[in-house]
Amino acid sequence: MDIKQNKTTQSEHHSQDKSLEEVHGTVETQNPKLWKRIFAFAGPAYLVSVGYMDPGNWATDLEGGSRFGYALIWVILMSNIMAVLLQTLAARLGIVTGKDLAQACRSEYSKWASFALWILCEIAIAACDLAEVLGTILGLNLLFGLPLLWGALVTLFDTFLLLAIQKLGIRKMEAFILSLISVIAGGFIVNLFLAKPDWGMAAAGLAPSLPVGSLYIILGIIGATVMPHNLYLHSSLVQTRRVSRTIDSKSEACKYNFFDSVIALNAAFFVNAAILVLAAAVFYRHGIVVTEIQQAHKLLEQLLGTHAAPIAFGLALLAAGQSSTLTGTLAGQIVMEGFVRIRLRPYLRRLITRSIALLPAVAVIWISGDKGTYKLLILSQVILSLQLPFAIVPLVHFTSDKLKMGSFASRLWVKVLAWITSVIIILLNGKLVYDQIMAWIAGGAPLLVSILTIGSAAAISLFLVYIILLPLIRGEKSWKEEKPTGAVAIIEGIETHRSKHIAAALGRDDSDAAIVSRALSLAKAERALLTLIHVVDSAPALVYSSDVYDEHTRDDEQYLLEIAAEVRASGVAVEIALPHGDPSKELVTFAESHGVDMLVMGSHGHRLLGDLLWGQTVDPVRHRVAIPVLVVR
Repeated sequence: MDIKQNKTTQSEHHSQDKSLEEVHGTVETQNPKLWKRIFAFAGPAYLVSVGYMDPGNWATDLEGGSRFGYALIWVILMSNIMAVLLQTLAARLGIVTGKDLAQACRSEYSKWASFALWILCEIAIAACDLAEVLGTILGLNLLFGLPLLWGALVTLFDTFLLLAIQKLGIRKMEAFILSLISVIAGGFIVNLFLAKPDWGMAAAGLAPSLPVGSLYIILGIIGATVMPHNLYLHSSLVQTRRVSRTIDSKSEACKYNFFDSVIALNAAFFVNAAILVLAAAVFYRHGIVVTEIQQAHKLLEQLLGTHAAPIAFGLALLAAGQSSTLTGTLAGQIVMEGFVRIRLRPYLRRLITRSIALLPAVAVIWISGDKGTYKLLILSQVILSLQLPFAIVPLVHFTSDKLKMGSFASRLWVKVLAWITSVIIILLNGKLVYDQIMAWIAGGAPLLVSILTIGSAAAISLFLVYIILLPLIRGEKSWKEEKPTGAVAIIEGIETHRSKHIAAALGRDDSDAAIVSRALSLAKAERALLTLIHVVDSAPALVYSSDVYDEHTRDDEQYLLEIAAEVRASGVAVEIALPHGDPSKELVTFAESHGVDMLVMGSHGHRLLGDLLWGQTVDPVRHRVAIPVLVVR
């Protein structure tokens, strides 16, 4: 059957690019036992949750607790509720549409908009990796006294450890991350036990209040909570579960992933709340305001009177840095493949991302030492704040669109909550970025830097307005049909061509029998004209070309005529050709000038010395003709 006729069928079965293809659909979810089905879906949210307890969150939690006591626990709870909502929407997008957020953006927006979103996201991932690098460097320094620059070198090589874990499969990776989360939680359980916080005051902190001067810290806590790369990551990780495309199966997957998100993100809430409670119980009680992670580590031993407290704190910080760096790598892979379909080897992708993060870290450590790392940590959070709206807004738009989500489109109350959450986060992050830019300018930043900073912020703001308004103006729309890639693209691009003219290049040697046999078979099958061609390359022929008709030429002609007679007797149309000169040049000329559709040649299998002595014909010919060349040994 003609492959061309099958294109429609092929298109119907065509599946889009798979997100994280190496682990896509590798976890079986069908099991008659309910608890096993629930367990099969557990995991993606735990990988996501580490982004909510990474070193970037520690600074704001420590300062919030040491400055305002237990009063801001409600802010962490509110941030956690926002995170559960947004991560649930990201999971639903991946389960229902089979696209991760990056792929969805590529399908929705123009090429220039998708490219701009990709660049912004890559910058955010590099900034996130910067915070994770600093967390690991500080953890090594606090635990082992390792100089910060040596710690930076260690973080470069831990890349390969993480890649080794990644090769073990998604379930092993999830187990590794869960063990690191346990270390983080265990570290704070130890410290909370030693600190003996006032749990009554902590419970009272769940009631909203605004202590004087707390707004900036509130902005920081909320701004550092929801990480943009986590939304891309979650929409991809849920697709590692093998889920049927029926409505019932999708519905079940959405339900179990919601449970997974609630449990995992509540664990992240516990960690962030524990940091704040620890700071309130230890530092606020003694009137000490902590603004640096190293400062907290040093004071814990003095105030609690035990070596266990700073060790547990350092271990938790190191585990937070290491767990976040793995999920950051996965997010980078998802974003690069989703937006621009660029696939790099995992180690190369990881080294590039880690190098981008390490360069500013090493430079700041070299110039400013310990104090500079805290400022760099704050800068990384500002960069993340700039990118966050460009992940949230498309996500809310996509999950509200019935043409994309079908019956799984967000209900009205979910849309309202999602947009309220989005507006709050965008405004608070915008305020955080604005304040930081003003602080830089007031601090004496060079005029050129100030102009570039303000100009970049203005351009990014206009782009955000475009992303917000485009779907509202254009209305709901299904995603455009994407061109297939990979094997499907090859199959759909196949066109059948009947060979009407086949040429067999004979060399008057032992390989001619195999050449004629193969060429004759093809000519019979295709009902094609067969030309038997031999290039006369004797010395006179090379000098006088076709003007020569010597004894050597007559022998070659007789040879071809005898073979042609036998071929003709088998019912195949045949003719002979006897050009003179260099074999490779003459074969190319003949094929181009006589409309040959396929050329059959022989290869003697010469190696090195043989090629030098007798020359080469196959390679020069096949590289210069635009038709198939069948080489017979």
